Amino acid sequence: MGALALAAVGCGDTTDSASSDAKASASPSGPDAGDQFLAKVHARQFESWATAGPTDQELLMLPPEWCLELKDGHSVDYLLGDNASAYPIGPEWGTKRPDANELLLLGISSHCPEFRDQVAEELRATGQY
Repeated sequence: MGALALAAVGCGDTTDSASSDAKASASPSGPDAGDQFLAKVHARQFESWATAGPTDQELLMLPPEWCLELKDGHSVDYLLGDNASAYPIGPEWGTKRPDANELLLLGISSHCPEFRDQVAEELRATGQY
């Protein structure tokens, strides 16, 4: 599910407790995770976004999606590999794969740190970290 599709899902009926529980477990407790993620992304100044980059709103949609996909047992290659729907790219901006790997680690670290070691190990195994 792409980041924009994920946003549309979030606008639906919230009476489905399983869906609400999944969303709640995919993000950390407290509102600071998004702020922490954005602060680290802004400090990093990714080279791929030198001329055009995502908005903060677009960035904030990525980590919850990644966390849900990892919770469902998907791999980093599933998230960021060829034809991946969770790759950080928009209509006006793109992200080079090394930057996408780092962005993924930043998002996982702030939103679902229980998957950070797994993601880092997968990236190391492919020589991408």
